[in-house]
Amino acid sequence: MIKRIFFSLILTVLLSSVAFAGRTSAHRGTVKDAYNFWLVEPDDSMEAKPVFIFLHGASLCGNDLNKVKRYGTLDAVQKGRELDAYVIAPQNPGGAWNPKKVMNILKWVEDYYNVDYDRIYVLGMSLGGYGAIDFAATYPEDVAAAMAFCGGGSVKDLSGLNSVPLWIVHGTADRAVSVSQSDRVVEAMRSADSSTPRLVYDRIPGMNHSQPARLFYLSETYEWLLSHSLKDENRPVAESFKISNDLMRTAYSGLRSSGKRSSSSAAASPTASAKAKTPVRNSEKYKQRASRTASSGSVRKSRNS
Repeated sequence: MIKRIFFSLILTVLLSSVAFAGRTSAHRGTVKDAYNFWLVEPDDSMEAKPVFIFLHGASLCGNDLNKVKRYGTLDAVQKGRELDAYVIAPQNPGGAWNPKKVMNILKWVEDYYNVDYDRIYVLGMSLGGYGAIDFAATYPEDVAAAMAFCGGGSVKDLSGLNSVPLWIVHGTADRAVSVSQSDRVVEAMRSADSSTPRLVYDRIPGMNHSQPARLFYLSETYEWLLSHSLKDENRPVAESFKISNDLMRTAYSGLRSSGKRSSSSAAASPTASAKAKTPVRNSEKYKQRASRTASSGSVRKSRNS
């Protein structure tokens, strides 16, 4: 009886792993002039789905994609955080994040998967916080909303951020990346547009460098991002939730304690199958979005630059 129960449990775990592995795939060298990356696909891809781009911090840099699973959005999904969306989690081999390389991955995913072009989101922490700021500033007409935790900005022109609903979180007790780095981004935004109506800036007294990582595991984080769309008139920033100690303590509630469930997908690479798919970029939906963007009167930075 005990053996039967044991083998039943093992079978359940194996079947769960296989199902999950089919949705999470590693891409190495798939996209030219881009990073290696993980891609998580939603269970139902019949309808166009949003995209979350997760940019990690310096501790996960390198050439081992499995490092990207250690924390953040990818880890949250592995632990059971349900997101009805695509998740792109690239790995930076080192140095500042390059917005163009991230965009090249996004364009590839848009080409081969059923993406909702109006709901592209980027979020990152530390070095990834810099990356999220730089990506949103470079492609403000492509990012529906962004969140940057304990980071800053590297690109020279940050004025584009004023077009993007943006939430910056940084603690005053951060000894790894000074809160002055986020202050500088906010000051640059306000210099370009003193009203900055699309900005939420939580400058949290006593918060250190590691604590904001809990935000990746809260459902509220993704709900806030998803409340924005490029279709929103004037693209207002949604009401933020309070980042309280009580809320942060619940970040891992109901999630699995380990992300080992998806380890069998570490070597997976659906490059061949993805290339065999018919690109969806020529779909009527894409043409309508391109037409709407061109006629909007906004100054849109070229994706090909």
